[in-house]
Amino acid sequence: MEIKTDYQFVEGLDVTPEVRRSFDEKGYVIVRSLLGDEEIKKLHKAIEHNKGILKHRYSVGDGHGRNLGHVIWSHPGNDITGVIAKSEKVGGFMGKLLGGEVYHYHSKMIMKSARTGGRFNWHQDYGYWYNNGCLYPYMGSVFIAFDKCDKENGCLQILPGSHKMGRVDHVKIQDQTGADIERVEFAKQKLGLLHVELDVGDALFFHCNVLHCSSPNNSDRRRWSFIMCYNRKDNDPLWVHHHPSYTPMEIVPNAAILGCPDEVDLAGKDFLNPREHEAVPFQEDEDNKTDEKK
Repeated sequence: MEIKTDYQFVEGLDVTPEVRRSFDEKGYVIVRSLLGDEEIKKLHKAIEHNKGILKHRYSVGDGHGRNLGHVIWSHPGNDITGVIAKSEKVGGFMGKLLGGEVYHYHSKMIMKSARTGGRFNWHQDYGYWYNNGCLYPYMGSVFIAFDKCDKENGCLQILPGSHKMGRVDHVKIQDQTGADIERVEFAKQKLGLLHVELDVGDALFFHCNVLHCSSPNNSDRRRWSFIMCYNRKDNDPLWVHHHPSYTPMEIVPNAAILGCPDEVDLAGKDFLNPREHEAVPFQEDEDNKTDEKK
């Protein structure tokens, strides 16, 4: 029986037994139009017009001579990015997929410039987070397309079902940590590869052990994404690191997204400054400073 992994958002969409089976068997579900047109407009305005979040931007090298722009923050806060992260259809949905109360582990904007944006090497998020003292892989991410993501501009690629492999050994590749490529190639032959092509507002919910990567952006279009990462309460990290320990997160109604004030309040978000953390490599952000839509 074919397993459905692609769903259309409607108000009240829930983690039914079918959705649970999709996530458990394949390690991901796609929810189309998770953010509606007005919600996307509000998010774009807060990120691009206010510029407050983008002031915290830095670059990470991809090991192939290109860079990717990053902004990372620890706590959701009360701006629209935080309200989205705490909303029933994002944070609430992820908690149900992961089987327990979750908290906001961190959020980030990943920015691939047109023509010069770098790649992400094959990796599992838990390949990073295991080293942060998270004992169990009770973790996951929600990837929302801030721009259209397709093969041409370096969309996400995943190996469906690879979360069942458990944690794969990871090694340092310039500023990134990458999975054992021999094991990745074996998994690719067994599981197949999926290019996750998303329209603006579509979302990918995926388990922290799903192997994923993305190609460089050789197109004339940028590719930005908004990613929210979650950890289960009972997986509180064993030691203090650059992402937060368990911090209660109140789930809010979906209507709170459009009800969020236009004035951007960034208080309490705790943006990551890579200069303060030896574990976070970075480069000065030159290539990504003038990342305008083409």
